[in-house]
Amino acid sequence: MNTAHASASADVRDKILSTGQRLMAAKGYSSVGLSEILATAGVPKGSFYHYFGSKDAFGEALLESYFADYLAELDRTLVQPGMTMAQRLLSYWQIWQDTQSFQDCQGKCLAVKLAAEVADLSEAMRLAIRRGTAGIVSRLARAIESGVAEGSLGIDGSAEGVANSLYQLWLGASVMVKIGRSTEPFETAMATTRQILHLPSH
Repeated sequence: MNTAHASASADVRDKILSTGQRLMAAKGYSSVGLSEILATAGVPKGSFYHYFGSKDAFGEALLESYFADYLAELDRTLVQPGMTMAQRLLSYWQIWQDTQSFQDCQGKCLAVKLAAEVADLSEAMRLAIRRGTAGIVSRLARAIESGVAEGSLGIDGSAEGVANSLYQLWLGASVMVKIGRSTEPFETAMATTRQILHLPSH
């Protein structure tokens, strides 16, 4: 019975988080109230405070959950069989284009959407984003090192520095895509990525 109760409890918490993620990715953190999240999720207000002490605590948990899923997906992308590391990295940036555009991203563009907004609102949320993005960059750096070692790509400088530059490039491109309502910045980012990794343009 305890196991069933714990499972039901985790389901309610996950439902609140996934609903919040979808709504906040669409509207931003400040524009979404708790009442909207709970009404959409079909969860009573008391349940929210059972799992989260405040909206900020919820925001931090939301980001941690988002990045855990994101990093797991990135890990899967970077070990796809039958591909060079260069191909896996290009696959990652193709997935980025598919999930971070100005169309409804179904909650998958949370970091891009919230980064600038919450960094000044909440130290806990800022740190959650910093931890998550550091996890992404460190994985990209290891993948780039591996790609250099196998000979599928080349770099000038350190793998860590290149990974940082590429992440910043794609983050900036995502913002410009939203501003311009055009995917052209992604095409430019992909061309620049190929240059940085010494890959032929196609």
